[in-house]
Amino acid sequence: MTQDTVNKRYDLEERTFQFAKEVRLFIKSLERTIANIEDAKQVVRSSGSIGANYIEGNESFS
Repeated sequence: MTQDTVNKRYDLEERTFQFAKEVRLFIKSLERTIANIEDAKQVVRSSGSIGANYIEGNESFS
């Protein structure tokens, strides 16, 4: 594999961003019940924090 291919495959910053976007799309497709709304809030926060934690962790090494 070339370095460019490796970077594209393992670009965790982009992948975590895409994950957060896909979680939000999934949440929109759920039935709006009280339980789903409360759980969705937590899932959205958690999915977004993955990317934020990854970026923050990388910055401390740079």
